[in-house]
Amino acid sequence: MRTKLGLLYGGKSAEHKVSMQTAMAVIKALDLEQFEIHPIYITTEGQWVRGPQLMGPVDNVKALEFSGEGQGSQASLAPSLFQVEKEQGSQALDVIFPLLHGPNGEDGTVQGLLELLNLPYVGNGVLASAAGMDKVIMKNIFAQAGLAQVNYVSFVRSEWEKEKEISYSRVEEQLGYPCFVKPANLGSSVGISKCTNREELEKAFIEAFQFDRKVIIEEGVVAREIEVGILGNDEPECSVAGEIIPKKDFYDYKAKYEDGDTALVIPADIPQDTYDELKEQAIKAYKALDCSGLVRADFFLTQDGKLLINEVNTMPGFTPFSMFPLLWKHTGVEYPELIKKLVKLATERHAEKQNIKYTF
Repeated sequence: MRTKLGLLYGGKSAEHKVSMQTAMAVIKALDLEQFEIHPIYITTEGQWVRGPQLMGPVDNVKALEFSGEGQGSQASLAPSLFQVEKEQGSQALDVIFPLLHGPNGEDGTVQGLLELLNLPYVGNGVLASAAGMDKVIMKNIFAQAGLAQVNYVSFVRSEWEKEKEISYSRVEEQLGYPCFVKPANLGSSVGISKCTNREELEKAFIEAFQFDRKVIIEEGVVAREIEVGILGNDEPECSVAGEIIPKKDFYDYKAKYEDGDTALVIPADIPQDTYDELKEQAIKAYKALDCSGLVRADFFLTQDGKLLINEVNTMPGFTPFSMFPLLWKHTGVEYPELIKKLVKLATERHAEKQNIKYTF
């Protein structure tokens, strides 16, 4: 029997378009002899809509944007969204694959819903998703785990609005220039600015606070950007390492998802001992956040050979330009096999949880 796979995509997030591209790519990669594809679309306004079963790849994202008005569609958040009608009656979908990026999807909120419904789902759980989404919390956990990273400070909007000058001065005193200002709870390089002076810093704060109530400012460092993919639950494995060589100052949203204006070097040209250390730190970070399923871990490699962990992405993209699937392809895991592994990991984790006692 084919696995009834629910694809959850879209979302009320600044990364809605990224999620749509990810869904397109995953649908093209699915083996229809092994999977039934059941789309669940979340609009930009946060409406959940169940679409009809997909019988093959779609040509464009418009085909995945359901209005909730078609026959058999479901336009509200209800358990029936995660069921399918068979001759034997209603059956729950076997596995949910959340292809959601950013807040309201990658941050533990959707994962919590799926936990309450007791449904198997691909990827990280509530804690790892929430901690991995919030760059400040994530970096605090990394610091506790003893992982080396760049210096950073953070502010919430109300703190900055009351004492703007003090906030700017603190950045200049503790980090200096250049530095990077980022929304704390957003990915895909949305809202990020590189600052080399006070004027740019002030504009960067305004930009970042459009996307979140909390911002993080990180010390600029001259370094290579090295990334590694991780798969697994309690015994995670690492892919080969890859290097990002942006043609701009940094790897921004447009370079990632629109024009491919960057070079991805896989495998990265690094010494074996550096790769061994990279794997060790990546798995240490994975376990510190209690991750499961998949993660892309991003590092800085300085000119003197020091590795600094930058962040982990608990739901890396699957677009044609995305590093995560390319890393595994070069490790020997092709696109369809990668999806099978993720679904298997999801079912294994869910099965283990069913052994937990909730009464005594």
